[in-house]
Amino acid sequence: MSRTHAGELLAGAISHDKSDKSLVLALPRGGVPVAVPVAERLGADLDIVVARKIGAPGREELGVGAIAEDGPPVFDEDTLVHFGLTPDDLAGTVAREREEIARRVRRYRAGRPAPDATGRTVILVDDGLATGVTARAALRWLRGQHPARLVLAVPVCSWPARDAIAGDADEIVCLSTPPSFRAVGEWYEDFRQLSDHDVELAMKNYV
Repeated sequence: MSRTHAGELLAGAISHDKSDKSLVLALPRGGVPVAVPVAERLGADLDIVVARKIGAPGREELGVGAIAEDGPPVFDEDTLVHFGLTPDDLAGTVAREREEIARRVRRYRAGRPAPDATGRTVILVDDGLATGVTARAALRWLRGQHPARLVLAVPVCSWPARDAIAGDADEIVCLSTPPSFRAVGEWYEDFRQLSDHDVELAMKNYV
């Protein structure tokens, strides 16, 4: 299954009042091709929220937190304790990830302002949840924009991630929660790494 096909299936699982002009927001890069068919099916506006994982020192692939747009870092407190880390230990990583967020915002939005979520139904879309920490940072940033309703929609997620993030969204739509979840990519036949150009092309084709 491709991300696009996953998005088509996901769109069919989201309850939606078509009189409500929803805002679908994708987490780039992988969430964008999932979000496009969701926005098309719902007749919704489409934009992005840029969030980045905060990796542990020396183990960047291990997410101990995340940051979204200009919001504060969100840390997994249990993971910090497990590795004997404090937020101060990660200040350099946070600064680097803020720089990458700023670069992506400049490139993906091309001067457009951040989407206005105030008073709207907002559907945040990603290609899956492993730990959920990146989506949690995005949801908390979006909550500060005062949406009327905040929905997280993903094709696949782990049970721990779904449970951990439950308090940050008004609704979670997840098509599959495998009992033996190991990685998001296992759910896809085509899970290639996407580029900045892929994101720009998907957004341009939608508009």
